[in-house]
Amino acid sequence: MRVIDGRYMASPGGYLADVRAHDIMLDIGAGDSFADIYTDKRFAYIMATKAIPILAGTPLVLSPQTIGPFSRQPHAGMAAWACRKAKMVFARDPLSMDVLRKLAPTANARQVIDVAFALPFDRPVRPAGDPIRVGLNVSGLLMSGGYSGGSNDYGLGFDYPAMTRALITAFTAMPGVVLSLVPHVNAPDMPRDDDGAACDALKREFPQVERTPDFASPSAAKSTIAGLDFLVGARMHATIAAYSAGIPVVPISYSRKFEGLYGGLRYPWVVNAKGMDTKAAVAFVLDAFERRVQVAADIARGKPVIDAGLEDYTAALEAQFTAAAR
Repeated sequence: MRVIDGRYMASPGGYLADVRAHDIMLDIGAGDSFADIYTDKRFAYIMATKAIPILAGTPLVLSPQTIGPFSRQPHAGMAAWACRKAKMVFARDPLSMDVLRKLAPTANARQVIDVAFALPFDRPVRPAGDPIRVGLNVSGLLMSGGYSGGSNDYGLGFDYPAMTRALITAFTAMPGVVLSLVPHVNAPDMPRDDDGAACDALKREFPQVERTPDFASPSAAKSTIAGLDFLVGARMHATIAAYSAGIPVVPISYSRKFEGLYGGLRYPWVVNAKGMDTKAAVAFVLDAFERRVQVAADIARGKPVIDAGLEDYTAALEAQFTAAAR
């Protein structure tokens, strides 16, 4: 596995050579990074991974991901060019598909679903009499306020650190409930984005909570989450892990990628980025916990949409691979 850094991207024997050695490229854009809400440096990397195969003549497929938002230039123009030049573009939610239609109306585009719903896992065996296990997936990014060092880069309607502490206080006061802090993004080289560092700080503040060890792989993360009774999560793929394992989950949104994905599944148990203040967000999560049987039923209702999206993506990929092999 290659580490994508500036030296690798700039070297003629690096990314360009690897692109030319392949018959087709699949670019998933880190799931949500094909947007201009992050740093310009991150956008430059995301665009370079797309532009190099296009210019090298290697067929490019944009795998299921969030498209946008793009609110400024030249970001929007560059993104539109990449979408038009790609062999196919897969949006993972209805809002992204709407953005794509406006951004690049001639792109060969299709709406499917996030591939993480298909991630394999092993469900832990729970002993008889085990307590109710609640997971709190803590986002290092949101605990830091964002990448810039501001207190609220994403303009959230709620105070995420205050909400996190309020939920820890509430869950640890419940008899028969064990609360675990669950990191999902391990980024020791980027302290503001590192869930593990944020969990460690909260563990020092609240020594009565458990702290789940850092995960060695995505499947290991999903397998652990599948052993919970309830999850509150601010990382998209931690919440997808819970949802696709049938675990009642409340996603905490900081961008429209949450509303887009879960809106497409008609899943109502999302703390919207700008729709609630801190007090309302905490009350919403605790109500979902009390009604977790209903939450689980709402998850089951989305399965046909997920199955259809995964099947559609697999079939389209098979066609692209056949064409690339000719």
